[in-house]
Amino acid sequence: MSKKFTFKKFMFKRIMNSSIICVLLASHLSYAAEAPASPVKIDTITEVSLAATADLMGTLHSRSYVNITAGVSGRLEWLQEPGVMVHQGDVLAKMDLLPLELKQAEQKAQIKRANINSRYFNNELQRLQKLKKTNATSQFQLDQTRSQFELAQTDSEIANLKLKQVEDELQRATVKAPFDGVVTERVVRAGTDINRSDVLLKLLDTEHLEVRLYVPVKYLAYVRKGLDLNLQAIGQIISTPVTAVIPSTDPLSQTFEVRIQIPEHLNEFWTAGQLVKVTVPVQDAHPSLTVHRDALILRKDGTFVVKIDAKNKAHRLLVKVGKGTLDRVTIEGDLHSGDKIAIRGAERLKEGQSVVVQ
Repeated sequence: MSKKFTFKKFMFKRIMNSSIICVLLASHLSYAAEAPASPVKIDTITEVSLAATADLMGTLHSRSYVNITAGVSGRLEWLQEPGVMVHQGDVLAKMDLLPLELKQAEQKAQIKRANINSRYFNNELQRLQKLKKTNATSQFQLDQTRSQFELAQTDSEIANLKLKQVEDELQRATVKAPFDGVVTERVVRAGTDINRSDVLLKLLDTEHLEVRLYVPVKYLAYVRKGLDLNLQAIGQIISTPVTAVIPSTDPLSQTFEVRIQIPEHLNEFWTAGQLVKVTVPVQDAHPSLTVHRDALILRKDGTFVVKIDAKNKAHRLLVKVGKGTLDRVTIEGDLHSGDKIAIRGAERLKEGQSVVVQ
């Protein structure tokens, strides 16, 4: 009797344990089914024509980097220091003005003398013209005086032109900045005797930069003026159009030059001489499905996206990622143009879970 009772007791406990497990499992499933929907932000898969690309290195240049030369010959009196930021019209160098000021005073005296001579011959001409009416003078003397008066007038005009030349030299003796920029190098020192064409210093425009890129000639058909290219340097990424394409191939490197102007807001991050990575198309563009980069879920077993169906249910799909732009990438997988993809709140979603689209 004791063995039968023990067996019945064992079977009763086993049945009770199974019932408890079933109840707990049902309770868990019921809780999962009743879990609140997760909020997500979505993006639409779009079809975009993207070309295969290659990354090339370009160099930043200032659009205005000039040698500042002396305006006149003479002794240099003062010169701006390197590293100084200047504005257009600011003084960069000053020449010794004394020789030019003396030359100006001399020329003014020459003008005064020419004017006196001109007035004398004018009075003489008028007097002879009156005498000619009474035949008191010869025609030869009248013509000779008229010629001397005209020559005196010409001498006066020449003297005035020479004065303007001296005044121009005086103005150019103070060298001013042709644009806003920074003095990068001082070539000579104050007190040096210099000629008009001698370089005094170098001025760099820091506000207007451009990338100069040398592209292999085999890609000439894919790069054109106005084409938006991606540029990247020291953490800054921009997309900006090509400013100029110079279709002249270097015989040695077999490359042509491309220039791209840089937005002014990057001047505080980028500077002339810096290397910039430029993404250049190397093939014709083909239509591809693209999705926002934020939709990608990177895992050890692959890259996934979460598709949101018409019933607001989540479905995790494996995709293959291809080339892209600044904010979108091409993908391959069980997806179609117009599908809704979660780009926020997708990491913790489970298969079939309900979502609320924000």
